[in-house]
Amino acid sequence: MHLQEILFSQGFGTRRICLGLVQQGLVTVGGVPVTDPFAEFEPEGLAFTVEGQAWAYHAKAYLMLHKPAGYECSQKPGAWPSIYTLLPGPLRQRPVKGGQPGVQAIGRLDQDTTGLLLLSDDGAFIHRMGSPKRHVPKVYQVGTADAVDERQVKRLLEGVVLEDDPRAVRAAACVRTGEKALELTLTEGKYHQVKRMLAAVGNRVERLHRSRIGDLELPADLRPGEWRWLGQADLAACQAQRKLPV
Repeated sequence: MHLQEILFSQGFGTRRICLGLVQQGLVTVGGVPVTDPFAEFEPEGLAFTVEGQAWAYHAKAYLMLHKPAGYECSQKPGAWPSIYTLLPGPLRQRPVKGGQPGVQAIGRLDQDTTGLLLLSDDGAFIHRMGSPKRHVPKVYQVGTADAVDERQVKRLLEGVVLEDDPRAVRAAACVRTGEKALELTLTEGKYHQVKRMLAAVGNRVERLHRSRIGDLELPADLRPGEWRWLGQADLAACQAQRKLPV
């Protein structure tokens, strides 16, 4: 694969820009500057630098982000900055056939919600992970305004009706973790679902943090605002499915 095409595929700009980067000696492979944009390289596993920025080739991008509070999961945010500003430029510019350039968040977290967020430029993976039919569990740590009692836990497990859906929505699991705290597991995603479910049982969410998707835990060493690539084990873990209890 030509070096120019490799850079283009990774989001380093248009083909013309990538051509210029190489010709100006701003790209190194194995620590050696390459000035021929049509030099051939095996892309899989290729590591290189562009203007001093180290990069590794990925045919498709699969990422996890520790979303901090105060960011919107939108390309066009309103009052708050976008989560996409936390990512390097190439990830925001990766070419996508027939779609918006760059990686896209899989589902959304409210601006005041923190925790594990997945992003990708693989449309099939995004659709698969976002489908409620797959019952991929998402685990939330919830801090509440009032004390959580067993009646509220029971109602969350049995199901509550939200105003926009006559079908009862229930938690796959719900465990009290403190007087005003619980761990809530959902296998579908609706707008403000956790907040609306807690409101339906007479409580209010004050803190909300997503700690797990499937079997993929948010790493303890991934600080708010940081991101990392997903490995094969991570991809398998985040797609682990669960059945709702009967």
